[in-house]
Amino acid sequence: MRVAYLVNHYPAVSHTFIRREIRALERQGVEVERFALRGWDSELVDPRDRDELEKTRHTLKDGLPRLLLGALKCLVLRPGRFWKALKLALSMSKNGARPWPFHLVYLAHACRIVQWLEASGASHLHAHFGTNSAEIAALVQALGGPTFSFTAHGSEVFDDPKAQALEQKTTHAKFVAASCAYIASQLMYNVPPDLWHKIRVVHCGLPEDAFAPKAAPLPEQPVFLSVGRLSSEKGHLVLLEAFSTVLKAHPTARLVLAGDGPLRPLVEGRIDDLGLGAAVEITGWISSDEVRERIRGCRVLVHPSFTEGLPVVIMEAMAQRRPVISTYIAGIPELVRPGETGWLVPAGRARALAEAMTESASLPAEALQALGDAGHDRVRIRHDADVGATRLRALFCGERPDEICR
Repeated sequence: MRVAYLVNHYPAVSHTFIRREIRALERQGVEVERFALRGWDSELVDPRDRDELEKTRHTLKDGLPRLLLGALKCLVLRPGRFWKALKLALSMSKNGARPWPFHLVYLAHACRIVQWLEASGASHLHAHFGTNSAEIAALVQALGGPTFSFTAHGSEVFDDPKAQALEQKTTHAKFVAASCAYIASQLMYNVPPDLWHKIRVVHCGLPEDAFAPKAAPLPEQPVFLSVGRLSSEKGHLVLLEAFSTVLKAHPTARLVLAGDGPLRPLVEGRIDDLGLGAAVEITGWISSDEVRERIRGCRVLVHPSFTEGLPVVIMEAMAQRRPVISTYIAGIPELVRPGETGWLVPAGRARALAEAMTESASLPAEALQALGDAGHDRVRIRHDADVGATRLRALFCGERPDEICR
């Protein structure tokens, strides 16, 4: 079968999980077209992302005027379908996150994508994130395009779900994939019960080479690793506060912040204020392979987020047999088990985070490795990319394999 994927921005450093999902589908014989609105000019450090760039078509690459001209052509060639899609776009703009003119632009994107789909012969369109990409997929269908579905990850159900018109998107979708059980429950909260049967849990997965057959040696000194965008929801400022306490008990401890983002100046300022400059490293954006090497070089992954779905980096750390310290939020407790695969603390509580980090730094290597090995076994069962691709492929075909999709 041939399907198409639609993402707002692709490829991107933070969307490695989408690339893995697409390639797992391709390994199973599914042909996948890649569409995105933006991303043709992304600075990519991973050669696999650069390869994805060559395979992706971007609706905005030729500029907004060209996009609007395509919408006018669509109006002329299929007026009935166009007015149906226009009505849907304006309906989803009511109380929306953005005013109605943006939704007209979404319709223009849909006009271009429906032409690409007709030329490619794809029988289904899958969008990642229940935001504008899911709306565009719904508009493509209204224009006469194929069935569509989308995966919800977190922000669309946390920040302002009513503004995302989730009920309308779910109504028109063939199915909605939730990245974890918690996200599925929040979708259920925001749509009527007669739509619940469309919501399916499909975990993000890891490829076979992500699972370490044995653990890399633990560093002699405590090295804590945090991987993610330097942004307000990730909790880096709380992490720095906690780490300053850890250093008092473990002066040789080190903290690595792998990533970049809008909060970097504030993070760097706080590092200076706390006198942590010699003990904290900010790497900037690094490739997937470099992330894996950094995980192997740490004792514990620390992920102190305030809001999340189920972070892929936690899966990656557990697959490399490293324990995790994270927060009691969203889908994270579905994977991290206190005392079994790591530690969970209340979000935003620097003292509790410091206590967990200090305890991990004091544990004998054997005890720490036992946590890491248990994490590996748990993530292996729950987050295999090929298993997730099998579920998606079945759903694309209209099958309802309840025993593996719920």
